[in-house]
Amino acid sequence: MEFAKRRSAAKYNLATSGIMSYPLAELPVTIDDLEINGPTLYGYAPLLERLAKLNDVTPDCVVTAAGTSMANHLSLAATLESGDEALVEFPTYELLPSTLEYLGVGIHYFERRMEDGFRVDPEAVEAKLTPRTRVIVLTNLHNPTGALIDEATLRAVGDIAKKHGAYVLVDEVYLEAMYESRPRPAIHLGDQFLVTSSLTKAFGLSGLRCGWVLANPELTRRMWHINDLFGVNAAHPAELISVIAVDHLDRVIRRAKALLNSNRPVLHDFLKSRDDLTYLWPEFGTIIFPRLAQGTVEALDKLLREKYETAVVPGSYFDMPQHFRIGIGGEPEMTRIALERLGAALDERRSRR
Repeated sequence: MEFAKRRSAAKYNLATSGIMSYPLAELPVTIDDLEINGPTLYGYAPLLERLAKLNDVTPDCVVTAAGTSMANHLSLAATLESGDEALVEFPTYELLPSTLEYLGVGIHYFERRMEDGFRVDPEAVEAKLTPRTRVIVLTNLHNPTGALIDEATLRAVGDIAKKHGAYVLVDEVYLEAMYESRPRPAIHLGDQFLVTSSLTKAFGLSGLRCGWVLANPELTRRMWHINDLFGVNAAHPAELISVIAVDHLDRVIRRAKALLNSNRPVLHDFLKSRDDLTYLWPEFGTIIFPRLAQGTVEALDKLLREKYETAVVPGSYFDMPQHFRIGIGGEPEMTRIALERLGAALDERRSRR
């Protein structure tokens, strides 16, 4: 996260994993729509109702949170105690194991291998469970690769978790980028599932900090009280704008899809032109995780930043140092030039060998 805040910015930015910021001016918000304070106790009822409808659950199954990261924190804190263990996919998003370490939880990993399309193998998951495993942690679409976990696989993992008395946490923030093709949230597969998401990655609404957890009501009540230790209440103007954003999500989606429909073919053509990168092409989403055939990503990243004013995310942040993550939710012309500069840096590195 410190990298994302301090080092991911560049003139030509392929490090940002979400859709570029949606302008406030394009939402029908006026000053008369806003108030500093409002009737927020354990959530703001109009926002809870809209998020419940968006995910086809009842409002008592929704907890709002300051982005997906806090939603993940609340989910893990509500289902784990010190001395418990969590089973986490590898590669994984760094804040997930960091949160588990903060909570004093033991961490084991199961591998999602590039050679297998980064798929989740339920048998591999079960083989890594221990008597102290209380949560299995997944991201869908997978961060950092964009790979989709299908419902049959999720159901199989859920059955394994239920048999062993564990929960399954599925971070679905990138799944939102499937838009009308998005499958139903994993919460509908059973009470052993918890789902987290937000308006950030797929919609370009990061500044609203509108994240959420979907879980059974017993767990959501626990999360609300855990959140009393951290945030108490959300900023009410952000809640009000979030309600308006959800009410007009169709226009937000149109703009996001236009960006991806422009950028994804350009990225795919770029990758197909490179014999020094291997990759799994995800059918949906805003990210991809190619592997550099020769040389080091560390040297490539340094060259990109210092000479080409271009940023990617080194795979070392996912404990996969030969990979790097590309995000394509930016302005199309910038994205095109950034990919050209990435290609030039790759060519320069190759000519030096």
